[in-house]
Amino acid sequence: MTQNQEGRAQHAPEMAGMAALGESGFTVARSEFQAVGIDLADGLRLLSTGAFDMATIQVGSVAKDDPFLEGIDLIGVSTNMTDLKAAVDAYRDVFNARLGEKFGVQAAAIWPFGPQVFLCNAEMSSLADLDGLKVRSFTASMSTLLENLGATPVTLSFPEVYPALQRGVASCGVTSPTSSNTGKWPEVTTHLYPLSVSGSIQSHMVNLEWLNGLSDAERAAFETAMSDMETALWELAINTNDTAQSCSTGGECPEGGLYTSYDMTLVPVTDDDKAKVAEISVSAVLPEWAAKCEASYPGCKAIWNETVGATRGLSLE
Repeated sequence: MTQNQEGRAQHAPEMAGMAALGESGFTVARSEFQAVGIDLADGLRLLSTGAFDMATIQVGSVAKDDPFLEGIDLIGVSTNMTDLKAAVDAYRDVFNARLGEKFGVQAAAIWPFGPQVFLCNAEMSSLADLDGLKVRSFTASMSTLLENLGATPVTLSFPEVYPALQRGVASCGVTSPTSSNTGKWPEVTTHLYPLSVSGSIQSHMVNLEWLNGLSDAERAAFETAMSDMETALWELAINTNDTAQSCSTGGECPEGGLYTSYDMTLVPVTDDDKAKVAEISVSAVLPEWAAKCEASYPGCKAIWNETVGATRGLSLE
């Protein structure tokens, strides 16, 4: 199994899930993508070939192989965890059908890192201040949003962001309060703008040939462990990001806990900026994604309209 270094806070629920698999007779050998010299964007293809039986995949990072996958969490569509959970549940079956058809893979657990917000090492009072800045991005639709805000997207994996912010290669980054705090971003940033633009959907994906080779009892045990882990990871994303944000911005921070106390400036979110993200999502993000998706998977717009679109009250023409 390979995993993403970004999810340090998610370590405990994942370890509990792996322990449950161990108790059911599975042997799990874990490695980080970076430790074995693998690009996160190649994770799905390596899983498809059988190089790994299971991998933790950042869905937006592998969507270059199939834009349809990013439809589960497009920028500006589901900006809180309640809306995102509804969108994921609506898309789950078609998401897995496409994964199985094209890659021979299935999503055993689908979960978010949490609200994706802005951290900058420059003065910031609103999204207008991103104009002209280089900002870390990790999905195609996030890059579309940033470009429409006048920023220059810089595609960086999570381990590359800290030195990029430190050296001025990027002025801002987008990630969750939890990931940024455990990744020590507040050491190299000064302002946190908690305007959520997505949830950064992750998935524990498995090779279908491996999965179908399990006995009925083994498969039932595997699916139970993955379901319990998914539930715990959603609860973590919903319940801990406020604590992480408080710790990063000089607020109350439990001693001896997961998070480190910092003194960043917490920038109040404006209604105008919320409306701006929603407008860019409808006018630019969704049409651009739909064109790419239809080119590789005819009919995908209709599928999205019937699933995520219907859940979020949106429709692609």
